[in-house]
Amino acid sequence: MWDSGAYTPPIGNSAGIALSSSVNEAWEILANGGRIDIDHGLDLYQHASINELGMLAHYVKRQKHGDNIHFNLNLHVNTTNICVLACRFCAFRKGSRHKDAYALSTHEYLERVRPISDTIDEVHSVGGLHPEWTVEHYEEIYRAMKEEFPHISVKSLTAVEVKHISQRSGLSIRRTLERLRDAGLDALPGGGAEILVDSVRDRICRGKESSQEYLTIHRTAHEIGIPTNCTMLFGTVETLQDRITHLDRLRSLQDDTSGFQCFVPYPFLPDKTRLPEAKIPKGMEVIRTIAISRIMLDNIPHVKAYRMNIGDKLASIGILSGADDIDGTVQREEIMHSAGSSTPLNTGMQGLIRMIESTGQKALQRNTVYTKFKPHTLKNAPEPRTLPVVG
Repeated sequence: MWDSGAYTPPIGNSAGIALSSSVNEAWEILANGGRIDIDHGLDLYQHASINELGMLAHYVKRQKHGDNIHFNLNLHVNTTNICVLACRFCAFRKGSRHKDAYALSTHEYLERVRPISDTIDEVHSVGGLHPEWTVEHYEEIYRAMKEEFPHISVKSLTAVEVKHISQRSGLSIRRTLERLRDAGLDALPGGGAEILVDSVRDRICRGKESSQEYLTIHRTAHEIGIPTNCTMLFGTVETLQDRITHLDRLRSLQDDTSGFQCFVPYPFLPDKTRLPEAKIPKGMEVIRTIAISRIMLDNIPHVKAYRMNIGDKLASIGILSGADDIDGTVQREEIMHSAGSSTPLNTGMQGLIRMIESTGQKALQRNTVYTKFKPHTLKNAPEPRTLPVVG
């Protein structure tokens, strides 16, 4: 039985915990509905103890969601690994003549979904920038998905994919998104933001969309009724100031549109990429980044501890440090695993619930757009069928 997931928040530092002056000031600002500015956010990020920062972020999370931690039943299907770009951080991309290059037809796409179609409610689908595909290829996939699996939401396409499809099709961004929406696209996943500072983008992903183009594409999606997520890839060559700037730019767009559903910070995974100068984040930095994201992004409802990237152990800490979502069952994932992720791909609903309950919190299944919720415990959770482990 789905419900609204309504929650009545606590107010203020009711436990009277002794905190450093900067954290205590932030606590009071947030408890009174205020906003942490860029300078204060950078100070917290640089200097607050991890315990205090995590505690403050968890307080903010509990104000919004109580003890609920969200997950969904999803499947990742990557349409193609062929890409006209060669971003320095990407281990997934292949040239069209590479022996491991692939490009899914509509039939092949549906074949990946069919084996577990009755146990999932979302397909998450992104891929490379195929040199030949136009909007018609994606329309065909989405229409076929909705015809055969009307109960499954399609969350698909990063901003740079939308830009590439529009250019290949000779259409505006708005018209491209309208056609994809009408064919069955339900939401954009938000990938490809990297860092929304162009000097950083020029070093790690030259040729992708600019910072402003990323924001404009998401603004356009919001304006025509397509909700989106947003992301941040951290730990390449950016500074802490760059990360705070990134968060502020997302927050500013959200002030205008309210179209972002969830923010997903994930650290750079270095395996098999061409970015030797990257400053690889350690576990504590990952948690600090999740925490500061929750503190800064006061107007974005959800923050995800993306287990496919950071692993189940860090995700468990992340949902005690500001995050309220761990993504879902996933089943098949290629982009993070190509870069070195070792997170298991055969974790079913029971495994997700076990992870959430181990932190003393409650597992709440959600739909793609966070409008329907269903509570679960280990006692009532069925174990869905799973695909064979990849890799």
